[in-house]
Amino acid sequence: MSDRKPLMPKATAVWLVDNTALTFEQIAEFCGLHVLEVKGIADDDVAQGIKGMDPITSGQLTRDEIVRGEEDPNHRLRLAEPKVNMPQVATRKKGPRYTPVSRRHDRPNAVLWLLRNHPELKDSQIMRLVGTTKPTIAQIRDRTHWNSANLVPQDPVTLGLCSQIDLDNEVQKAAKRTAKEREAAGLPLEPGGSLLPTDETTDLNETPAPADESESEEEARMFAKLQQLSGGNTSDEDEEEEGEDEKSEETPEASSDEGSGTDEDSETEEEDEEDSEPRDS
Repeated sequence: MSDRKPLMPKATAVWLVDNTALTFEQIAEFCGLHVLEVKGIADDDVAQGIKGMDPITSGQLTRDEIVRGEEDPNHRLRLAEPKVNMPQVATRKKGPRYTPVSRRHDRPNAVLWLLRNHPELKDSQIMRLVGTTKPTIAQIRDRTHWNSANLVPQDPVTLGLCSQIDLDNEVQKAAKRTAKEREAAGLPLEPGGSLLPTDETTDLNETPAPADESESEEEARMFAKLQQLSGGNTSDEDEEEEGEDEKSEETPEASSDEGSGTDEDSETEEEDEEDSEPRDS
């Protein structure tokens, strides 16, 4: 990575991801970000709510430079020469990290995430990453924090409290320190305690797709899946059909009973008429 970086690197990365065909590595190299951060921007996991800034209109990048980068994935983007010489701003290396007011309520969640996923980090390293205080870290670790019941571990990179590069650097420092301490104590090194290389974690090669199924196998698989999905409803449907059959069997009997009842009534009426005729005579 070069020393000169564009102004508002995350906003510039958002614009480059949305409006160009540059690779994640090129954008990360140009903006001074981690490749995973650029991937998070593309997946809307990082830099949510940040409006992209066009580096062409701001004079930091030319259209020809972007075209060359799109044609050659190995091309490294270069900042355009400034028309006005600006003095170099001295960056502050020491002191607590400034956290915006809108994100300060997320710091306890980030501290809890760091304590769970990277217990090898010192309190001073967590303070540098998140910008919190040592008593707060101790309270969250001992679960005596006033809001410990509602804390949810969240990645500080996703929350925007630190960059992935800073987090990786602190984790690597902690891993080296713990390795030296275990070596001095004569203990074996713990496997799997270091970060994987970037080329392994950002492998863009997709896994080969499985072999295509034949039509008969696909139909059989889909039919079996449909049977599984409708398996819970078949018993109910069968019960409903049985109930309807019972009702249909009962209705003819009822109609026959009604028919027999009407026949008996007609016979009694005829007998009454016959009995009444001799009396009248």
